[in-house]
Amino acid sequence: MSGQRSGDHTPVLVTPLSTEQDVFALRRNVKIVTQAVGLDSRDQVRLATALSELGRDLLRPAAMTAAFSVQRQPAAFQALLQWRDDREPSRESLTAVTRLLPQTRYEPASDTPQDPAVPATRRRGGRIEITCLIPGSAARDLDVDQVSALLRSDGPASAIDDLRAQSRDLMAALQEAHAQRDELERLNEELTETNAGVMALYAELTVEHKDVVERFGEEHELALALQRTFLPDSLPQAPGVELAVRYLPAASTAEIGGDFYEAVNTPHGLLLAVGDVVGHSLQAAMVMGELRHALRAYACQGHPPHILLRHLDHLLGLHQPGWTATLCIVLIEPANDRLHVANAGHLPPLLLAPDGAPRYLNEHGPLLGLGLPHPVAVSHPVEPGSRLLMVTDGLIETRDSGLDDRLKMLGAAVAAGPEGPDELCSELVTAFGADPVDDIIVFAARFHPPDIRSALPAPRSPV
Repeated sequence: MSGQRSGDHTPVLVTPLSTEQDVFALRRNVKIVTQAVGLDSRDQVRLATALSELGRDLLRPAAMTAAFSVQRQPAAFQALLQWRDDREPSRESLTAVTRLLPQTRYEPASDTPQDPAVPATRRRGGRIEITCLIPGSAARDLDVDQVSALLRSDGPASAIDDLRAQSRDLMAALQEAHAQRDELERLNEELTETNAGVMALYAELTVEHKDVVERFGEEHELALALQRTFLPDSLPQAPGVELAVRYLPAASTAEIGGDFYEAVNTPHGLLLAVGDVVGHSLQAAMVMGELRHALRAYACQGHPPHILLRHLDHLLGLHQPGWTATLCIVLIEPANDRLHVANAGHLPPLLLAPDGAPRYLNEHGPLLGLGLPHPVAVSHPVEPGSRLLMVTDGLIETRDSGLDDRLKMLGAAVAAGPEGPDELCSELVTAFGADPVDDIIVFAARFHPPDIRSALPAPRSPV
């Protein structure tokens, strides 16, 4: 580019606007300059239309200045309207111009740099700046002196010439609008056809989905019925012990889980157990059934809890290699005044004395199926009226809270809950078990001296 430069801009034209003829001349000069600097025909028409609209809207007897300049980096053409009185563009004109050229920027007097020597109450005026980028190929060959020469060589035009030029621009704009309308109509027809195809496919998928849902429901009910055959039919009666249990299958899967519980009278007292085979499948349920029946058989032989875990670990590794399970066993002595706990990786049981705070019996050993040694069972005294709670992780595990926090919440709920095991199970299921993503077992017990067994209700089976 050549020509006299001012900062980053090279001035091309500065002209006053105070009459209608000046606005026509401004439009003509815009077309000459924008064509010379290489703007495409649409930007030429849009810029000429925008400046004509603003020129007429802001036209006053007092002069307003219109200035054209060429920016070097990046290459761009800039048109600037500037005034120093209290005129303002109407909202309609400014909206229309901004819709044509979104890069339009209007700065009222309060936003424009002012002479600090002039009091704020006397500062008036404003400016509107419109910048259009020049294509790279045109910018390389642009000579600003030639553009200025074109403006100087342009003779005065009559009002008829200006109106004809404006009419030609209007016709070009209408042709462009018609072409865009035709393209929109074509796209709308394609969209309508596509939408019809999508709706037909949706209707077809809806029918198939209904069949899938019905089959899923049937398979889910079958899975639940099969799983219940692996769980105890009823709970045993033991002197001075109240028992209740709840089992809830996961709400959103047809696969069978591996959660199980057991209660059996043994030569050394009442044995309670809650466990979970890792995994959800028919095979997991089969492994669970084998473990529960083996536990029952070994328990009737009088083995202490930790020996039961060792036998079950050996059995699982021998007959179901690769499978693992958690299992917590609690043995209550016949006098109901002491219990023994052995735990293979399961959630700890919760013991609550009548007048004490709830405490978890945190004895732990390795999961079953790993072939690792299991520690000796730990004994704890039991006061008359104490309650015991054993659960599976489906009751308390969530993605939003840590396990320790959920265990604390469970302990607080038990402490504030009803004393009866049956009522307690119902309340915990309501509070923690809405739409479970995993199977849930809640097993509760309350202990009294054996001599009051006649006043105790019969054990409650799972529901």
